[in-house]
Amino acid sequence: MTASTAEQWRDGKRYLWLFGLVMPLLPFAAVALHAATGQGVWLWLGPIVILGLVPLVDLVVGIDPSNPPDRVLEALERDRYYRWLTFLFLPLQYAGFAVAFAYLARADLTVAQRCGLAVTVGFIGGIGINTAHELGHKKESHERWLAKTALAQSFYGHFYIEHNRGHHVRVATPDDPASSRVGESFYRFWPRTVAGSLRSAWRLEERRLLRGGGSPWRLGNDVINSWLMSAVLWAAMAVWLGPQVLPYLVLQAVVAITLLEAVNYLEHYGMLRRRVGAPGHERWERVDPSHSWNSNNVATNVLLYHLQRHSDHHANPTRRYQTLRDLPEAPALPTGYAGMILLALVPPAWRRVMDPRVAAHLDGDMSRANLDPRRRDRVLARYPVAPAPTSGTDAGAVGHPAGSAAAYRCPGCAYTYDVATGDRREGFPPGTPWTSVPDDWCCPDCGVREKVDFVALDSLGA
Repeated sequence: MTASTAEQWRDGKRYLWLFGLVMPLLPFAAVALHAATGQGVWLWLGPIVILGLVPLVDLVVGIDPSNPPDRVLEALERDRYYRWLTFLFLPLQYAGFAVAFAYLARADLTVAQRCGLAVTVGFIGGIGINTAHELGHKKESHERWLAKTALAQSFYGHFYIEHNRGHHVRVATPDDPASSRVGESFYRFWPRTVAGSLRSAWRLEERRLLRGGGSPWRLGNDVINSWLMSAVLWAAMAVWLGPQVLPYLVLQAVVAITLLEAVNYLEHYGMLRRRVGAPGHERWERVDPSHSWNSNNVATNVLLYHLQRHSDHHANPTRRYQTLRDLPEAPALPTGYAGMILLALVPPAWRRVMDPRVAAHLDGDMSRANLDPRRRDRVLARYPVAPAPTSGTDAGAVGHPAGSAAAYRCPGCAYTYDVATGDRREGFPPGTPWTSVPDDWCCPDCGVREKVDFVALDSLGA
């Protein structure tokens, strides 16, 4: 692309992103349509639109693989229009939540109709978790606080910790509860990832707070304070509308969590990073575009803030959604996330479509995939190809810096650890030397680069 062409570039989806704000309006539409017609089917509008209409639109509209040119990325990142679209989602999310539950509690509805409306609210809560995902990766403290607010509805605030500091570090490894395995159905994945993510979030916060010499049982623990936000919200709803709404609050939360984990299920299915390094000093190879499934289907990308450009997101987690790129090395899903969620609900159909794609991505060698241990022999019997030799090196790794520099910088997102000031939030008081930072510590901003990757700086101005 020439310089003059780049200067004239415009985001073709600039105003399409506004459709992301249509989703939190679905509870309003569901209530209005039911009140006008008396037809209970309208209260199920959330799943009808998200799992019925959106997959069809994805198929009709098709894909958009275009990328913004490099020269416009900085200006595009600074454009606050895109930021305000994510901010506006939250008041619409909670207004719909309140209106729907007021109708659920006060209107003359059957149990099935109340369940339908709670499910619709849960689908919006699930998309709200995705909005929290976009906000929670940013360095600005107010955006991280808004991420916790978006998660309060679904009582899944610990996602904010586990996703950033757990999943992004261990993605595409057997250690990651949010990376699904070949042969593992969604119904087996769901309890493993829900329980594993909760355990991981608590351990991450416990370790962070213990490093600073404090107890994890305090409000500074982001698991505890995020749960308290949810408890206060749910208690306020019960006081306002009566305790009869509590089962439906639980139902909408389960639906939101399930929608999130269905997306997690398909994002890294079967992807596996290699172990590299000298014996006794092995580590997982650095994440690259080949470790995430991508999709360029326009409809789902617009509704989910480019979440489907997942490879670039894992390489650059702090990058804003409007600048995420399609990378040629990334394997592609056959359709958008909405359609793939439907496929994941039918395990035989999922395996028939996705397992051959995993094998093709790995040059036919399924021994290089992240396999469900219970089905490993069966999967390898279906794909009997000898494993290809590996070099056992990681070209992207750098040597561990010496411990005498003034500061150390993450080469991915430019987070800088200044020895003189330390990082109290991470449990390192001022003056904590680099040699005292644990070897398994990773960048608190991007969650991608580990201590071994950091670059030593002679001064902060380097």
